[in-house]
Amino acid sequence: MAFVDPVGAAIRRVWHINPDSVEPLSHGLQTTAWLVTAGSERFVAKLARADDRAQFQAGLAAAEHLRARGVDVGIPLRTADGALCADTDDGVLALLHAVPGRPLDGADHLDQQWWGDHLGRVHRMGDGFTHPGVTPWHWLRPDADHLDVEPWLRPAVAEAVAAMTKLCVTDRLTFGVLHGDPMPRAFVMNIETGRTGLLEWGAAASGPLAYDVAAAALYAGGVPAAGDLLEAYTATAPVTREELDAALPVMLRFRWAVKADWHARAVDTGGAAEGCHLEGLRRAQEALAG
Repeated sequence: MAFVDPVGAAIRRVWHINPDSVEPLSHGLQTTAWLVTAGSERFVAKLARADDRAQFQAGLAAAEHLRARGVDVGIPLRTADGALCADTDDGVLALLHAVPGRPLDGADHLDQQWWGDHLGRVHRMGDGFTHPGVTPWHWLRPDADHLDVEPWLRPAVAEAVAAMTKLCVTDRLTFGVLHGDPMPRAFVMNIETGRTGLLEWGAAASGPLAYDVAAAALYAGGVPAAGDLLEAYTATAPVTREELDAALPVMLRFRWAVKADWHARAVDTGGAAEGCHLEGLRRAQEALAG
């Protein structure tokens, strides 16, 4: 709740909108979000770290690119001076048009089909998008200081990075613009129209599309539980099932390393809910050990 009042003040100052309510939404690995209501309009406010500004802007531009190609995705409401986002004391803030619908349930078989279908369509329609803020996807550094919070962490992250690097060198992977954190609640189903939408694209990176699929599969409970998601994805995506079968084991390991790095960074800086991050490290350790 610490950011709610500053977010409302920034929206009034930068977008000249007076919110009726600003309600916290779930955190992602890279951004924090709030649901903003102003009269009959609904928006999603997204806050990223100041250091991630270029990548964050690229993600907002990617959303505009996808909307222009017919994909239902939350696009940014430009600021009063025409910018994609605004600098605040707490980071970089964007205000997105809310996409109507209910969030998808990653454990529901039908929702998994909608989820996989839309993620595949997003990947296909993202082809050709360019932006100076689209950075290479590999951001993990096995030599980072915060990996000292646990003795097992640095070797596990280094091993996952080495395996991923080898995969990208030896296999022919399909590259494109990554969402980075395609959790089921980032996708919605509009019951009235029967259309699936993506709430937001808060950041953008260039990398193997199989990484996004691995992240989604983990949210679904792992590959065995994500059968409907994977089947629907390969029916619409530019990635074949054969490529996924070859890449997913390594990408899943790398995704766990990304999660471990995120939790370790929070613990190292004394972030809020440290107990939650320590539990996250325990789960990552078990997964990486397996």
